[in-house]
Amino acid sequence: MQHIKERPLSPHLGIYKPQISSVLSIFHRVSGVALFIGLIVVIWWIIYLPYMQDPESCIIWKFFTHPIGKTFLMLWSYSLFFHTCTGIRHLFWDFGMGFSVEAMNKSGWLAVIISLILAVVSWIIALRMGV
Repeated sequence: MQHIKERPLSPHLGIYKPQISSVLSIFHRVSGVALFIGLIVVIWWIIYLPYMQDPESCIIWKFFTHPIGKTFLMLWSYSLFFHTCTGIRHLFWDFGMGFSVEAMNKSGWLAVIISLILAVVSWIIALRMGV
């Protein structure tokens, strides 16, 4: 019979207090996955667009023009801006800048605020153009 070694267990995730950098790291990954899935849908729609008799009868078109679909597009565009802003934040880290706790907190909130402003401004412009 083999003896099992007693090893210490690492702490459970529930005991950690969420910090801005850890939350943004998780959402950076989630936004990357969301962008990839959304890109597949858009590419599929573009590929099949020439083969459709009436593009407005396409289920994707109907979905994106519905309020739920527009909400989806707004969240998708926010994830694009968020992923870009947090990616720029990571580039600064690659150059060795912004590693203090204060700088990480400021850059994290700055990324959230700038991405929100960019998404809102882009949707104001898009809605004024009649999208």
